[in-house]
Amino acid sequence: MTVTFAGSPDRAESQLVPEAGFELDTFDVSGLPRRLGVEQVRAFARAVRAPFTCVRILSKRRPDVVLGGGGYVSGPMVLAARLRGIPAALTEADAHLGLANRLAAPLSRRVFLAYEIPGRDGSRYRVVGRPIPRSHLGASREAGRARFGLPQEGAVLAVFGGLAGAKALNELAVTAYGERGPAVLHIAGERDIEALRPLVKRPDYVLLATTDHFGEALAVADLAISRAGGTVWELAAAGTPAILVPYPYATSDHQALNARHFEDGGGAILVRENDLARVPALADELLADPSRLRRMSDAMRTLARPAAADEIADELVRLAEGRA
Repeated sequence: MTVTFAGSPDRAESQLVPEAGFELDTFDVSGLPRRLGVEQVRAFARAVRAPFTCVRILSKRRPDVVLGGGGYVSGPMVLAARLRGIPAALTEADAHLGLANRLAAPLSRRVFLAYEIPGRDGSRYRVVGRPIPRSHLGASREAGRARFGLPQEGAVLAVFGGLAGAKALNELAVTAYGERGPAVLHIAGERDIEALRPLVKRPDYVLLATTDHFGEALAVADLAISRAGGTVWELAAAGTPAILVPYPYATSDHQALNARHFEDGGGAILVRENDLARVPALADELLADPSRLRRMSDAMRTLARPAAADEIADELVRLAEGRA
C-alpha cells in the first residue's frame, strides 16, 4: 500500500511529512480571516482555486481513497475526491465538529469522530477516539525517569504547555514549583522557555522546550497539568490523571468539551483558566492521595482509545475496496 500526503506549503506538514519519509503534494489554501479586507479576498480566491489544484493532484496520484484531517486544508481535497468519484473520509479531533468538517461531511462516506457529538450519528459517523503515535504507547516509568533525570522515588508532576506553549500554565508552574514542591517535568514549548529558565531553582524541576520521547514523559508522571487538545488522548492511553485547563479562546470552546468528557469519566478535573489560581492546591491535594490517583488512572485507561488509528486504517481499506 502506498500513502502520500497533500497540504499547504507553509504549514507544519511541509516539514513533518518529508521528514517522515512520505511524499507531499502542496496547494495554496488558507483560512478565511474574520475581518473584511484584502486578506479575506485573497483567501477566498485561494479557496476557489484549491479544488482544481487538488483534482490535478488526484489525477496524478490516482488514490483509491482520500482521508481529510480536518481544517481548511482538507476541504478542497475532499471536494476534489467527490468530483472524481473517489471515496473520502474525514477525521474530527475535538468534541465539536469544526466549520470545515461541517461543510465537507456531506461529501464524505465516513466521518471519524474522537468524541460522540450530538446530532452526528448514523452510518456516516463513527466514534473511534483520536489517533496517537504508536511510539507514545507502553513507555517505562523507570526508564523515563532515568532519561529525564528525575528521582526514581516520590511523586512527579508533569506540566505540558503544548508545542507553541501555554503562557498561563507555564507561568503558574514555575511560580508555584520553581523553588519547592514535588519533582516536576515541565515541557513548556518553544516560545516561553528562555523567560522561564531563570525561575527554576532546583535540580528536580526539569524544564524542556520539547522532547522526542513524549511517551516516556507521560509515563513518569503521577499527575499532569495540561491543556485539553489532542494530548488528552495520550494522557488517557498512558493512564495519567490530569488537571485539564482548556484554552479559553478555542473555537466553540471545544477544549472545554474535550476536558468535560474525561472529567465525566472520572479521569481528569476541569479547571477554567480564570480559576487557575486553585490549580497548585488541587495538584498538591491529589498528589497526597495515591488511592484517588489510582482511581483516576484506571478511569483514564477505561476512556482511552489506543486503537483509533488501526480502526480508521481498516475502514479506509474497506472503503477503497468498495466493502463499506
